[in-house]
This record gives sequence, structure tokens and C-alpha cells, in this order.
Amino acid sequence: MKLRKAIALAGAMVGLAACQSTGPYPSEGVSPIFSFPVTSNETPYTQCLTALQKVGGKNKPVFSVGEVADKTGQINYDDNGHALTQGVSEMVISALYKSGKVRLVERLDLRIPLAEMKLAEQRKLARNIDEYKLPASDFIVVGALTELNYNITSGGAQLFIEGIGGGARTVVINVALDMRVINARNFTVAYSTSLQKQIYGYEVEANIFRFFGDRLVEFDAGQIQNEPLQLGVRSVVEMGVYQVMTDFLGLPVSGGCNLVRTDHMANYLKK
Repeated sequence: MKLRKAIALAGAMVGLAACQSTGPYPSEGVSPIFSFPVTSNETPYTQCLTALQKVGGKNKPVFSVGEVADKTGQINYDDNGHALTQGVSEMVISALYKSGKVRLVERLDLRIPLAEMKLAEQRKLARNIDEYKLPASDFIVVGALTELNYNITSGGAQLFIEGIGGGARTVVINVALDMRVINARNFTVAYSTSLQKQIYGYEVEANIFRFFGDRLVEFDAGQIQNEPLQLGVRSVVEMGVYQVMTDFLGLPVSGGCNLVRTDHMANYLKK
């Protein structure tokens, strides 16, 4: 008898679901949640690049950007993807544009431009093939993300007494970029830079575990604050491009935009 009632109830629920395909939601759909507004995507070094726009000069060199790949080999198995962004070349293009001191030509993805030229050659485009006057590159930027080092240093402490306690921990990792500028006229490497950025995160937690009769009641509270890893990547990219503008092209360095140079490794030779 109970089995028959269960089958009948299940059938009724299936029928109800068929009649109301949207379930508890209105037929016109639900109002999506919108939280934070779209903002500009900047790093502390963005202001250094944009300050170069105020520097005089009209004879801008022509730059193109090639592959700036992720060569760390690091995979994020939790998210089934790469640990670092695969859009570093695009970050370099954005950084060069922010400087306002170069002319950019597209070399990274020529599929559509070359298709347009092919159509013009076939006289299927409202433009003659002779109208294409393509500027040659003076310099080409290429490179790679070469390091992602986890847990350079970490620390923390936890204390629990009779199921009540808490703790805190910190961690530091780093990411590195090697980037070079190639002279497009003779393919010599005209400039090269190697930069790294350390990235910091911390976690604070509090826990309470108590038995009430035969039931375990758990309460957790805490806070995690991590510097975004991809923000660190964009930061080394923008500082690398800033070095190209200042060290290589000779533009003046703004106050506060100097590269922080350390002697951590050099000190090992002194020991």
C-alpha cells in the first residue's frame, strides 16, 4: 500500500513539473543580480604609462606584438585550466597603447585583415588592393611568463581548546616575466628585461565545535584576502612596457615609477 502511494505521489509530481516547466519561477524569467559596475582595469603602474602621454614628441616608432606565452607549465587542477592567464600578449598591447608613445600595428591575429586583402584582390570588396599601404614594424615585442613559484614563504598559527579556537596564516608566491624587443630591420635583440612580482595573501578563521546531546554543532567564521594573481601578471607586464619606453626609448621616468631593485640574490655571494 505504501509503495502504491509513493508511486502515485511521484507520478503527480512529474505531472505537475510537466505543467509548470519553469518550476517556481515566473514565465517571463527572473531578474538577474547585478552587483558591481564595470570599471577600468588598472594596476599601480598604469599611471606611469599614462603619464608618458604628456611627454612631447611626434615621431612615434611602430611597434608590433608577437607571442608572449605562458611557459610556466603550471596547471590549476581545481579549476581544470591554466594557473596563469593566456592573454599576456593582449596585456602587452594594452600597455603599449596606454603609453601613447608608439604606433601599434596588428601582427598577432591577421586572419580577418588578410581575408579582406584577398577579397580586394578578387574585386569583391569596396576597396582596391592598391589602397592597402601597410606600415612596417620598427620593433617587435615578444616574451613569456617564465616563473610561478608557490609558497615562497608562509606562516601562521592555530589554537583550539575544547572545540573553540581560531587561527591565521599568510602566504607569498611570485610570478616572473621575461620580455624582449626585436629590431624588425635586422632581427637583433635590441632590449631585454626580466621582472618578478611577489603576491601576498592571508586568511583568518575562527571555529567553534560543540556537542549538544548526540549532535555536533559547528560554527565557522573567517576572512580570506588574496592579491589577485592575474593582477600580478598585468603589473609585471605594465612595468616591463614602461621599461621599454624609458630604458630603451629614452623617455623620462616619472616620480615613484622607478623599478624597485633588490640585492637578495647578490647577498648570497657575499656570505
